[in-house]
Amino acid sequence: MNGNPPRFRQPSGFGSGSAAPPPPDILALIAVLFVTYSLQFFDGTSGLLSWFQLSRDVWQKGFLWQVITYPFVAEGAGSLWFLLSLLIIFWFGRDVYRYLGQRQFWLLLAWGFGAGALVSIGVQLLMDLGGFYSPNAFVLMRGQSMVLTVLIAAFATVYGNATILLMFVLPVKARWFLGLEILFAFMGYLNTKDLAGFLGVCAAVAVVYQVLTGGGLRRALRELRLKIERKVLEARLKRMRDRSGLRIVKPPADDDDKPNGPWVN
Repeated sequence: MNGNPPRFRQPSGFGSGSAAPPPPDILALIAVLFVTYSLQFFDGTSGLLSWFQLSRDVWQKGFLWQVITYPFVAEGAGSLWFLLSLLIIFWFGRDVYRYLGQRQFWLLLAWGFGAGALVSIGVQLLMDLGGFYSPNAFVLMRGQSMVLTVLIAAFATVYGNATILLMFVLPVKARWFLGLEILFAFMGYLNTKDLAGFLGVCAAVAVVYQVLTGGGLRRALRELRLKIERKVLEARLKRMRDRSGLRIVKPPADDDDKPNGPWVN
């Protein structure tokens, strides 16, 4: 991360026998995903999960909390792939967490999840208004898949020269996974026609990369705060000017060399 030396310059390595204890935050994240995944198989709880998954209810019913909760509601058919996905989350998440630290780790997740949600919601809302209704909206951004997207993008950015065995067979430089994630998401789009979800994944990957290479989370937050403060100040000045009735008088273009009168500020 630019401007800040990494806490750990090399990843631990997948399946390594590192003596360092696993980060509690990563274990808690995995536990939440496992619990929500399990709840979908019980009649009494499966219906409750739809309240927290990203859906059209965000703008139709005002379920704004779904923008925050959707990545933590795992789903999928009962299979070993889900357990494997949790293991991959542990591998990538452990190294990203150790690199960033607790506070910046969660800030990065918030940036990635939030950007993906806002872009996908905006796209799907426009599509619905235009008559392009998609029954599979947001399926590419459900639960553990979005967590994997953000963590892999972060790992590929901060440990770009590390080698990862794709499908546990083909050695690939970690930085290539930024493009591979987009490719996999596009393949998912071809199968589901979930354009909003595909663009949401692209937005999440782009934001994670930009935050980690554009001066870090602290700089990104500071720039966002300064932009907001500037907009607020401009709005206040405009409101004060409108109330006072004063206006700025500019000299004509052909009289630039003439001195301004005392009434011109």
